[in-house]
Order: sequence, then structure tokens, then C-alpha cells
Amino acid sequence: MIAPEIMGILNVTPDSFSDGGSFVEEVTIRSQVEQMIADGADIIDVGGESTRPFADPVSVEEELRRVILAVTALRKVAPDVPVSIDTTKAEVAEKALAAGATMVNDISALRHDPKMIDVVRAYDGPVIIMHMQGTPDTMQIKPAYDNVIDEIVAFFREQIEWLVANGIHQERIIIDPGIGFGKTLDHNLDILRNIDVFKRLGHKVLIGHSRKSFFKSLLNIPLAERDCPTAVVSALCARQGVDILRVLRVHDVCKTCYAVGIADALN
Repeated sequence: MIAPEIMGILNVTPDSFSDGGSFVEEVTIRSQVEQMIADGADIIDVGGESTRPFADPVSVEEELRRVILAVTALRKVAPDVPVSIDTTKAEVAEKALAAGATMVNDISALRHDPKMIDVVRAYDGPVIIMHMQGTPDTMQIKPAYDNVIDEIVAFFREQIEWLVANGIHQERIIIDPGIGFGKTLDHNLDILRNIDVFKRLGHKVLIGHSRKSFFKSLLNIPLAERDCPTAVVSALCARQGVDILRVLRVHDVCKTCYAVGIADALN
């Protein structure tokens, strides 16, 4: 088993469902990044707009203010760590890449902003495309599939073909099945049971399960008590060959590294 990379999430959003507002100041951003790296984070993912259902939209100007501050601050303490910019806006992605980000993480799979494909083409770093049924405002309104795995796979095949046709090399593309984005509890569990199906597409697979609401549906536990189940799922994902685990909060990074280490030892 090749241990997955750990992507630590740095949210600089006042309304994020988990860490919003806690790490907005530069000194706190730097401290948070240093701790995540010390605890084993391989990648830092910076997001300036919440993707939770019904979150208030953020202007390009405000999102840029948030993420450029964060990217600049973290580059001072972690000049060599890969940095992902989590955005659906081409202008935000372009300026974050110019400020030191090295990859784009787009929950719309480059469908939201028609200029995003040009930004991604101009850089040579990875691009993460995620499956989402609907939009953040509509995705959790009775999501339904005939076969959730088949439909996600078909979506990825179509998007990958489009990306390659537009000049994006295959090896740059990372796929994220989108846990919690237009999915019920059963859909999320199906995804976690079928990692091998996504791996067969020939691309790195990212899973973002940290503290997601499906834990509440499954175990009836509040947000603050989701660290342990997050670590359990991290270990199961590692055993199935997931390439990148996207996790919230500094303590989640540490616990995820422990879980992955145990999964690796038992393989």
C-alpha cells in the first residue's frame, strides 16, 4: 500500500461549516499552517468561499482578499509545500497561482467559469475535479440517482475527455467523487465502498470526508465529535488505495496521519 497524501484544509471564510473565521488573521494562518505541516500535512488547500448549502455568495474581490492573504502568509512559513486553491472562479485561481499556489481544486469540475480551463491550461500543476449533483444551493434537495457509482464514473469520463481535448494532460487530473455534494447517506457509503471503481479510471483519487454531515446521519453525533469517525474512514480509504485525503482542522491532520500509519502497517 502506498500511503495517501494528506491535504490539510485552511478555510479563510467567516461562514464555513467548520473552521470559518478562526484563521483569517495572518499570524494565525501562519501558526495553523506550521502546525498542520508538523502533524503531517503534505498539501495545504486554501478556500475563501464556503461551499456549504445556502452559504452567502462571495464577490471575486472579497474572495481574492481572503485567499491571497492566506497564500502569501503560508508561503512565508512553507515555501516548498504544495498549495491548492479551492475556487470555482478563474480570476481567483489565476491570481492565487501567481501568488504561490500550485494546483486548482474546483468543485464545479471547471464548469462554473468558462475561463477556468484557460487558467488551468496556462499552468502545469494538478487540477482536481469534483462530482456534484446540482449546485451548493440545490445539491442536498432530495439527491437521486439510478446508480450513483455508474453516474459519477460517466461524469468523470466525460469531464476528463473534455479536459484532455482542451489541452490538459491526463496525468494532471485528480478526481474527487464529492462526498456530501448532492449525495444521501447511502450514496456516500456506496462511494466509500467502491473506491476501486474510481481508481480504475487511471487517475489519482481524492476523498474529502472530514467531519461531513453524513457522520451525523450515520451515528447521530454533532460536529465536534466527528474526529474519530473521520479517522476511521481515513484508514479504510487508505486501505483501498485513495491517493489524497482532504481533512479539516489541525487535529484531523494529526489523527488522519495516525490512522493512515496503522492502515499501512496492517496492509
